[in-house]
Amino acid sequence: MKLEDFDFELPTELIALRPKNPRVLAKLLVATDNTINDFQVTDLVELLRPGDRLVLNDTKVIPARLSGIRSRIIAPDKLVRANIVINLIERSSADTWIALVKPLRKLVLGEVVDFELGLQAEITDKLNGTATLCFNKNGKDLDECLSKIGSMPLPPYIEKKRSADVRDEVDYQTVWAKEIGSVAAPTASLHFDKNLLFKLEEKGVSITFVTLHVGAGTFLPVKVDEISEHKMHPEIGYISEAAALEINETKSRGNRVIPVGTTALRLIESAAEKNGVVSAWSGKTDIFIYPGFKFKVADGLMTNFHLPKSTLLMLVSALMGADRIKKIYEHAITEKYRFFSYGDASLLLKKL
Repeated sequence: MKLEDFDFELPTELIALRPKNPRVLAKLLVATDNTINDFQVTDLVELLRPGDRLVLNDTKVIPARLSGIRSRIIAPDKLVRANIVINLIERSSADTWIALVKPLRKLVLGEVVDFELGLQAEITDKLNGTATLCFNKNGKDLDECLSKIGSMPLPPYIEKKRSADVRDEVDYQTVWAKEIGSVAAPTASLHFDKNLLFKLEEKGVSITFVTLHVGAGTFLPVKVDEISEHKMHPEIGYISEAAALEINETKSRGNRVIPVGTTALRLIESAAEKNGVVSAWSGKTDIFIYPGFKFKVADGLMTNFHLPKSTLLMLVSALMGADRIKKIYEHAITEKYRFFSYGDASLLLKKL
């Protein structure tokens, strides 16, 4: 399939710059192979059935966007300073991160960028548009420092309109966030609050937590015309033995397993064997799901509405069919659903 097959026109006023408040009042489009209906996220309590299992990603977003100063002596009596903007994208050790840096081309290896609270980072490598930064703090000390001086790494289409602020520290984090490591939120999960979780469990809907640390690759555009040639950015994930057992038991009973968010879906499909059995798993996944993919675990998906020509749009097209997704998105645009990370949600069901 070609990249242009996943393009569509979206009115700019439908791009959400802030989430619905309260978050559970976001609109929810529910689609099957032949029906499309409009609800709110709070209606999940009625829409889901006892025995269904939601799979949630418990990764925690770090304040990965940093502003620093690079100082350079260009003459014995002349010191030049430049502002440097850094977006951390992948941790490689306790004190080292790979990052997107602006302006990268003006930095040289060995230079040091200064941040607030005495934090410093040396540029130790430059490769494929990224830089490797070695900090003067590590582990929890580095994490605590980043939490104080960093800001939430909002998607580029939001950052073009406004800067991250204190509201985003809550808005861009799930209520169950636990495992530190993401540089982007699993945004379908942003629609839940603790009360909704309680009501779902009270009804008999089970919850399983897995971890996939979302990388900056989620924002990277597809640059090849033939989509099968696209390579995904690897992301680190974990599925415990208990989580695998819960998923397998649900499948064996004939109940539905519904991941919340494309990250949770990609992780459980990465860990599934050909017969659909999920095993405990840890490591990096670069699974790319596009039309033709055979789903082994997921019976549906709760997700937001995605960017044109994005790998996430290709994923939902694989789940529901490319022609079906076009109709679903046409309905969403007509009904003025809010799109992308802070937008409304959809519940896509391939198994009733």
